[in-house]
Amino acid sequence: MSANSTRKVALVTGGARGIGLGISAALAKSGFDLAICGVRDLAAVENAIAGLESAGAQVHYCQADISITDDRQRLVDFVKEKFECLNVLINNAGVAPTVRADILEADEESFDRLMRINLKGPYFLTQLTARWMIEQRQHDASFSGCIINVSSISSFVASTSRGDYCLSKAGVSMSTKLWATRLGEFGLPVYEIQPGIIKTDMTAGVTDKYDNLIAGGLLLEERWGTPEDVGRAVATLARGDIPYATGNVIQLDGGLGIQRL
Repeated sequence: MSANSTRKVALVTGGARGIGLGISAALAKSGFDLAICGVRDLAAVENAIAGLESAGAQVHYCQADISITDDRQRLVDFVKEKFECLNVLINNAGVAPTVRADILEADEESFDRLMRINLKGPYFLTQLTARWMIEQRQHDASFSGCIINVSSISSFVASTSRGDYCLSKAGVSMSTKLWATRLGEFGLPVYEIQPGIIKTDMTAGVTDKYDNLIAGGLLLEERWGTPEDVGRAVATLARGDIPYATGNVIQLDGGLGIQRL
């Protein structure tokens, strides 16, 4: 539990905007205190933090880039200082390609950037926090913790204009399996959420494209997904409401992943 509190603590990367903010809000309403990180400075996220605090959460923000080794360690040290414990890690932070480029033309710079942020960062942040969770479990048998990866339907749906993004998210999906396997002996479940077409600032530039696809029958549920949809699913897992399910994946895609004739 967090210091001087009966509330559990969750770390949400990229937790002050878009899907991450939807997750943070749902966790705050579910009784979690929050550590959130992002690359923006504190002034840019103050309104988001105020909204989370109004739900009763203690919230601390750390400006950190998860793709940088020193920042990941500093982030974990920050959580230890502020809360003295951590129950849930939400690997949410991620980026889209700066330019959508056909894989026949795409360059290595974009590929390397996405792999650092979307795959390497969460993988090694999980390593750091998993070690800490194991320590907490060894000192307190009642400790409960879990890790939740936010990937994408792009882990299995091919988009040749953003191959780097698809590969990074496919890597996150394998990471879920790897960490679930490794942490099973410690009673630390690992889950994955695969959002589909979610209305955020990341998808603002392709609104017309997806409006048309949705109107044309792409989805079984004819609407955009929302950060709140993702937040509710993450909170359900974080609370432990779906036990005996480590390694499992929840697809929040409006039925997009169902093959149809």
